[in-house]
Amino acid sequence: MVIRHLLLGASAVAALALAAPALSAPALAAPGGNTAKPSYGSWGYAPSSMDRSVKPGDDFWSFVNGGWDKATPIAADRSSAGVGVVVSDQAEAQVRAIVEEMARQPKGSRLAQQVGDLYGSWMDTAAIDRLGAAPIKPYLARIDAVRDRRQLLDLFMETGYASPFEAGILPDPSNPKRYIAAVSQSTLGLPSREYYLATDAKMVAHRTAYRSYIMAIQKLAGIADDGASADRIIALETALSTAQWPAADRRDIEKILNPMDRAKMAATAPQFDWIATLDKAGFGAVPILIVAEPSAIAGAGKLLDSTSLSTWKEWLAFRFASDHAGSLSKAFDDRRFAFYSTQLSGVKQQRDRWKRGIQMVNAAIGEGVGQIYVQRHYSASSDRVMGDLITDLRASYADLIAGASWMDDATRKQALDKLAAFDPRTGHPVNYIDYSSMAVKRGDVLGNGIRAADFARRLDLSRLPKPVDRGLWGMTPQTVNAYYDPLNNQITFPAAILQPPFFDPNADPALNYGAIGAVIGHEIGHGFDDQGRKFDASGRIRDWWSPATAKAYTENAQALVGQFNAYEPIPGNKVNGQLTLGENLGDLGGLEAAYAAYRKYVAKHGSQPVIDGLTGDQRFFIAYAQAWQGKRREDAARQQLLTDPHSPAKYRVNGIVRNFDPWYAAFGVKPGDALYLSPEKRVKVW
Repeated sequence: MVIRHLLLGASAVAALALAAPALSAPALAAPGGNTAKPSYGSWGYAPSSMDRSVKPGDDFWSFVNGGWDKATPIAADRSSAGVGVVVSDQAEAQVRAIVEEMARQPKGSRLAQQVGDLYGSWMDTAAIDRLGAAPIKPYLARIDAVRDRRQLLDLFMETGYASPFEAGILPDPSNPKRYIAAVSQSTLGLPSREYYLATDAKMVAHRTAYRSYIMAIQKLAGIADDGASADRIIALETALSTAQWPAADRRDIEKILNPMDRAKMAATAPQFDWIATLDKAGFGAVPILIVAEPSAIAGAGKLLDSTSLSTWKEWLAFRFASDHAGSLSKAFDDRRFAFYSTQLSGVKQQRDRWKRGIQMVNAAIGEGVGQIYVQRHYSASSDRVMGDLITDLRASYADLIAGASWMDDATRKQALDKLAAFDPRTGHPVNYIDYSSMAVKRGDVLGNGIRAADFARRLDLSRLPKPVDRGLWGMTPQTVNAYYDPLNNQITFPAAILQPPFFDPNADPALNYGAIGAVIGHEIGHGFDDQGRKFDASGRIRDWWSPATAKAYTENAQALVGQFNAYEPIPGNKVNGQLTLGENLGDLGGLEAAYAAYRKYVAKHGSQPVIDGLTGDQRFFIAYAQAWQGKRREDAARQQLLTDPHSPAKYRVNGIVRNFDPWYAAFGVKPGDALYLSPEKRVKVW
């Protein structure tokens, strides 16, 4: 649920969290001991990706990736290109083979039948087009039948319908062994509040296109409108967005951690009739809830009073048709794509139907398919080398923490205790979700999607009165990604991330340490970033830092904020250093730890040879930059700058290495080079 990700602050490295072997693993034996060839180039990197006309000290990302950048267009059906996209496509093709096999033989098991019916229904476009708007008519009729606020609030709490707030469960930050319910501001029709409030020409154009989109969806759904209804819907969402919190504030755990009893919730937003509304949502027995953005919820409550019931119904009807347009006929699907993908992100072409079908199956029954994926594509040796490298990176962090001169001994001891308590998970869950009770009906694409979402919601609710299940995963095994969960103090690396060029058992050790080693270091680093550091070894939110150490850390972190605030990827659109601070700290700390681990490897195995004219240290940093070989369309990049806590790929390289002394030594970076920072201005996490 969105609320869980908001309050957890779970930080995922977008499509690039991969595994690497340990210091002593045979896969990392010194070059010459392994005769198998790496998948890329002579050591794990394709030289054609490089642009040697660029000085490393002027633009390291372009030095490493400039050749690739010039030669690689963004595919017509994508908003971005890069190694993350390549690896995701590989995993997608692997899952396709599983899903289509199950679809051909749906009677083999309950799971096979569910997958077969889900995917088969999705791929039967002729049947979907024949139905037109018919699948949404019963849902629209329920909206039309609403006669008072109580009925409206009840629909807000039903699966499939939009709502001005969202509700879910998560481990209680004050006692992470138990679950607690939480309420948060909701996602609106446009990506963020800036899309409603900004006055520049680009945002004005997006709002104009949004109005046309609303009218087009209403027409397809059989809802009469001369434009006045669309204006009322946009006015309502604009008013909601005005009360909503900016993205940077929403990642501050101290701001969003607002426990309230029913009386305080009623005082905050009495219009939502919380006792009956929470009972409808399944939280009737919960005495205390967390309200993430109280002023946004209060603002939405005031709008519930000041906005007519008929306008709320118009909004709800449009949102239902729009939110589920991808499950309807081609006319609906194409119109939604034209706005959300082309207008807002610059994507020119819809992805192949089968690819979107794989995404749908993964979302609906992901761990069921993932169990088979693991059997076919994840080996015990991968699990072993992944575990070894995590141990290796943890040891590097222990050394860095022990040597941090700005940290006092009492805080250092607790930091080491937290590091020792880290719970790493690799590959797949121990126990998979049982989907056998989820109803899947052949020929009912819309209903299948809503029932899958309702299954997930009810599964969450069933856990609420029980102790926290630490075995749950927030990603499927076939996801190319990773994350840190501060409430459970866990780092998680799904099976699908173990693919070149990020992890390659036949590549040079520098490749694996610089690529996946830095990613693993990044995830561990989230336990000590500006928000993760506020949780202790058990996952409880607690101030365990001495005032002097906390002050030193914060001053250092704010220097990094200042650096990133200065970067301007698109004219007039800068990186938000505060929004991206946690990820930037994770990147820098992860690079420091991965390099320390690599130097331990070199100390154990001897100096590394020069390959392709590059030293071992140079290859390490090139591998790091290659892991962020990616680019986005301008509209998608603008959206990222406003909503995403991750900095653009280029600045995850240039903005990080310029703070790291060994990079300067490796490439002879001198004063006068564009990326050069004087030593006193370089930020060090550790």
